[in-house]
Amino acid sequence: MNKIALVTGANRGLGRNTALAIAHQGGDVIVTYRGNARQAEEVVTEIQALGRKAVALQLDTAKIATFPAFTENLHAKLSEIWQRDTFDHLINNAGHGEFSPFAETTEAQFDGLFDVHVKGVFFLVQALLPLLVNGGKIINFSTGLTRISFPGFSAYSAAKAAVETLSVYMARELGPRGITVNTVAPGAIETDFGGGLVRDNADVNAHFAALTALGRAGLPDDIGPMIACLLRDENRWVTAQRIEVSGGQSI
Repeated sequence: MNKIALVTGANRGLGRNTALAIAHQGGDVIVTYRGNARQAEEVVTEIQALGRKAVALQLDTAKIATFPAFTENLHAKLSEIWQRDTFDHLINNAGHGEFSPFAETTEAQFDGLFDVHVKGVFFLVQALLPLLVNGGKIINFSTGLTRISFPGFSAYSAAKAAVETLSVYMARELGPRGITVNTVAPGAIETDFGGGLVRDNADVNAHFAALTALGRAGLPDDIGPMIACLLRDENRWVTAQRIEVSGGQSI
């Protein structure tokens, strides 16, 4: 039986790359998106072209009140497409960055980051636990910026640090069900994150390349395949870990 992974925010960036990497490894994928249905359907089409099953579902991870309806919709799609009541892996990728100096960060920016990256992750996992198989895997996205600092990301990094601690507690409390929980912390990656800061700003890109042992900023293809690998059965004994995927950034 093929494994089914749910990847939040999988219509673009690292979520898209992760979804495609899982499909390349032989898994089926539930793609969630907040607002861009066209992008999500394009990812579904790419996955299906690989011979795997996929479906796109709308989900705004900042809107906790919508989670019960989303869970019901997910359950219906699992039954319709896979003839199952459960899925195997949950990858909490959905999120955004706010590039703002500490002294200028607004309460709205702060709340927006914590609503998505912390509160959203907490309550989405809680809502989906009845549908997640015993022995399943949860991967929460963090950032290399919880270990090193870069001005302008104080609120974002604080939210991700909370996710890292939350993941350890999840691993402890979900361990009796055989569910593993880990965080993956990418370094500087060339995506549209933060307005494409690393991808489009040559000075920032060069700055991080100089800090990295492997001599360049990261690419989405450096992250998605690693997550797909972590989902393999051979990694069943890895839990409560923060795994940095940064090419040796600031070591």
